[in-house]
Amino acid sequence: MEESDTIITISDVLEYSFCPRFIYYMHCLCIPQHEDDRFKVIKGREVHEEKKKTNPEYMRKKLGVVKKELDVFLASKKHHIKGIIDEVLFLDDGTVAPFEYKFAEFKETIYQTYKNQLILHAIMIMENYDKEVTRGYLCFTRSNNHIEELRFAEKDFQHGLIVVNEILDIIEKGYYPGKSKYRNKCLDCCYNTICV
Repeated sequence: MEESDTIITISDVLEYSFCPRFIYYMHCLCIPQHEDDRFKVIKGREVHEEKKKTNPEYMRKKLGVVKKELDVFLASKKHHIKGIIDEVLFLDDGTVAPFEYKFAEFKETIYQTYKNQLILHAIMIMENYDKEVTRGYLCFTRSNNHIEELRFAEKDFQHGLIVVNEILDIIEKGYYPGKSKYRNKCLDCCYNTICV
């Protein structure tokens, strides 16, 4: 891909994972999705605020956390991404890890959207802190704050950057991508009345 000045958010990556057409409607046609009206978005924000107050020491010793930073805004001009990480954990083995709260139940599966989010957070952490990132954590608030650890391999980082480039391609070339292959997602989509 040619050198680009476009920067996308981690939220864009999550929307793209839901359906590639989100990117087209939001960035090429500039049609807002009004996510502030969606229950899960509102509830998720409330949970994040509550966790900052009531759960500051969540399993610190078990995870080997020696220090943490909350609500960290990071950007990577090199990889064209930016976003806010719920927590950046500094671990006793010298590595750093992203930690994200999810207003969801843990159902024995880690969705690719969650994995992509953590991977891109890891890439931004490595670039901005010059520290190794080998894993990330998800906290499922609707499953009694169950924590899942995800280990990263080089192929995970490569996959995350491929997703970023696919999104940049839609924005910069303005092409209309295919729909999600999961048609049930269309039922809860804010663009379902204009999507053909």
